Amino acid sequence: MIKLKKMHEPLKLKRAGFLFLVMLLPVVASAQSKLTDNTLRVDYSFSGNAKECNIYVDELCTFPGWAGRTVNMDHVHLLGNGAIRMTDAETGDVLYCNSFSTLFQEWQQTEEATKASKSFENIFLLPMPSVPVKITVELFDTYNSVVSSLTHDVDPKDILIRRIGQNPPYYRYLHHSGKASDCIDVVILPEGYTADEMDIFYSDAQAAVESILLHEPFRTLGDRFNFMAVRLPSEESGVSIPKQGIWKSTALGSHFDTFYTDRYLTTLRIRQMHDQLAGIPYEHIIILANTDNYGGGGIFNSYTLTAAHHPSEPQVVVHEFGHSFGGLADEYYYDDQYENYYNPETEPWEQNITTQVDFDSKWKDMIESGTPVPTPNPAPNPRAVRTKAERTAVSKLPAVGLFEGGGYMSKGVWRGSFNCRMHTNECPEFCPVCQRAIERIIRYYTEDEHSSN
Repeated sequence: MIKLKKMHEPLKLKRAGFLFLVMLLPVVASAQSKLTDNTLRVDYSFSGNAKECNIYVDELCTFPGWAGRTVNMDHVHLLGNGAIRMTDAETGDVLYCNSFSTLFQEWQQTEEATKASKSFENIFLLPMPSVPVKITVELFDTYNSVVSSLTHDVDPKDILIRRIGQNPPYYRYLHHSGKASDCIDVVILPEGYTADEMDIFYSDAQAAVESILLHEPFRTLGDRFNFMAVRLPSEESGVSIPKQGIWKSTALGSHFDTFYTDRYLTTLRIRQMHDQLAGIPYEHIIILANTDNYGGGGIFNSYTLTAAHHPSEPQVVVHEFGHSFGGLADEYYYDDQYENYYNPETEPWEQNITTQVDFDSKWKDMIESGTPVPTPNPAPNPRAVRTKAERTAVSKLPAVGLFEGGGYMSKGVWRGSFNCRMHTNECPEFCPVCQRAIERIIRYYTEDEHSSN
């Protein structure tokens, strides 16, 4: 009888999976029938300081077309530092949800946030519903606990939802794989390029796309992406560098010295950026800055911004896209931040670092038997490898291990490989851990996980 039971267990599991799928598909189909092929844009202000945060609705807008994902809409792939969820007001069914990170939450961990309060713009794109809905926005702390939450009602018949996007700017495809509804749609924006410099921008944008598609898994799964270059000329050439007293009038109002960090290049004018994109089929954003000053930034499910004319730009744009699209953490460390970014009691949501609180959920399954865990570092970091003996030791390291140092912290955070594109510009590729993480998120955007049960 025991043998018979074991023989039938796989059949019972398959049958249960089939029954689950049968029950689930009508729910998914019903949810999608309550969505239209238009976009709802919700503008928020996140405000506060190191000890408090508040969420306010600024405005609701809508424009034609929906370029976001059309699969796996009822759950998020990564936790992020925040989440937005849209539910049917009558039934409570989840119609769409997404996760994100914000500059506001980064700023909360700076010394300035202990002395001042500020407000940051944040904008999210959702499929336009055809029925009244409730939208909930949540922000999480370093313990992955909710520290601020707002739920508000949206009626698609509300006459104060502003109609936009009737005259979108000119854009051209640099890499076209298919319909916006079937692909991951990435717009590339010019920052600090005048009208006379648009041809330079198009060339820079093409080079950025080629750099991304040279790296796995983007190279193998490139047919799931559309990349578009958008014409947005600036009044002045170049970008603002406050430390040098340089302020420019540009399309997106970006600047270096974000949070008083020299190379941190961002824009805080999120509404201004999205206003200019209304009507274009987009879900992810890359911004190229017309400067040879080194710098950039990438915020998960917000945008990537890099200096287009620095010699390291081909590597930096890939690294920053790893943040904004792949949700990957920085793997380098310097231990001079005001406050540790990762809590030793909590497992980070980023898939390429761990505090070992829940290492089973990360890349433990990728480590070959016999590999020391933690894995000894032959040098403090890849840039410190200088001697022949150190280079020999590095060449003998396993492809995947548990190397201490990452997430800006030399102790208490571990990464998967000695070197990676998320660690140094000199590394030619993403490590196996990051490659798997990126591949999983690409498939989340483009493959219905329900249909594989």
